[in-house]
Amino acid sequence: MTPHPAGQVPSFGAFVTASAAAGRLVVQPRMGFGDPGEMRAGLARTKAATAHTAGTLTVDSYTRVGDLAGARAAVAEGTRLNGYPIATHSRATTRAVLDELYDPGFPVQVRHGSARPEAIIRALLTAGLDATEGGPVSYCLPYGRTPLRDSVAAWVRACGLLAEGARPGTTPHLESFGGCLLGQLCPPSLLVATSLLECLFFVRYGLRSVSLSYAQQTHPGQDEEALRALGRLATEFLPADVERHVVLYTYMGVYPHTERGALRLLEDSARLAVRAGAGRLIVKTEAEAHRIPTVDENVRALETAAAAAALEEVPGPADGADSEVYLEARALVEAVLDLHPDLSRALPDAFARGLLDVPFCLHPDNPGRSLGFIDPTGRLRWARTGSMPLSPDAAADAVPLTADGLLAALWHVAGRYDGRRDPADDPPDDPAAGDGRTHPSAAPLPV
Repeated sequence: MTPHPAGQVPSFGAFVTASAAAGRLVVQPRMGFGDPGEMRAGLARTKAATAHTAGTLTVDSYTRVGDLAGARAAVAEGTRLNGYPIATHSRATTRAVLDELYDPGFPVQVRHGSARPEAIIRALLTAGLDATEGGPVSYCLPYGRTPLRDSVAAWVRACGLLAEGARPGTTPHLESFGGCLLGQLCPPSLLVATSLLECLFFVRYGLRSVSLSYAQQTHPGQDEEALRALGRLATEFLPADVERHVVLYTYMGVYPHTERGALRLLEDSARLAVRAGAGRLIVKTEAEAHRIPTVDENVRALETAAAAAALEEVPGPADGADSEVYLEARALVEAVLDLHPDLSRALPDAFARGLLDVPFCLHPDNPGRSLGFIDPTGRLRWARTGSMPLSPDAAADAVPLTADGLLAALWHVAGRYDGRRDPADDPPDDPAAGDGRTHPSAAPLPV
């Protein structure tokens, strides 16, 4: 890898912070290829896009679950992987992928999905990288059956590795995935609270640059409240000298099946990011409902989001009022922090006591007594709160959740965007120009 001049080592968090100060939203794909040549080409196209971009190395499924033998076998056999096996490819190979692309104007983040990420952390540090994401809760409960206490212990070690293993002059960066728990039908307050708690965990174990995530949900006004609450709570709870920014994910649930609907949802997420003061946006493409997107589709999504963001007016200061999302999230955070000052103990205890409870999550360590629902205005609210220090919404009793109701809720956003057409945009006599909806039985599972 070409060495960086002194003082010019890329810093992921500083790059986003400086971009936000200049009024530029950083847009980023979730892109990963097993073949080093393809991975390098994807990064090069991301860097060259007409947008202010950060690069991504998304890790393959073998590596994220710790099956390094499987990853090695796949590489040896030439099997096409769904991500980059960073712990299998040699240091020289990964450095060649990054050479002359990774620089102060183009930071690269490793994205993975692992409850036990130590091997991934070691590999990214060996390659000269120092930015990744995840968390002890957010990369445990939704994705497998790893015991929560084991995940927490693994993330204590991972934070130490990242904090201590970076090159001199760098500030390692860690993003919480906590704002994306299951991607849908989770009221925003739990997403906000989990993201903040994970960042407090990262700081406790040595990180000084973090980002707090939130996934776009069902109601733009509620989403804006959530993003503002996340930024405010970060200011209130994180040490002042910790570098931080907020990252928004374009909708993580069942995605629109029409190209028009998918692109409109993406544009709305970019405008939301600007309005609510997020520094970075993780984009999705028009292919999300059908297959893994191509590099061309990723670049188009980056450029579409950047163009929409550029047209949105940067808001003035918030009015300082306590929104419902802020009050609920703060109550959750304080309940967990009251259990023990060490979050490696408090987080598992919080789930054991039901103070944190993710709707529709089947992990054995999740209490499973909470339930979210979409109210008539489109906002996500609590139908049941179990032992969490929150009150359920009485309106949920009027619309008990049936199997059909759950299916309708899961398709709420996709159906709205696929059906929101301007008739003048449709070509004349186009037999396919209906409302664009696809029957749920033909849809892929949410990711």
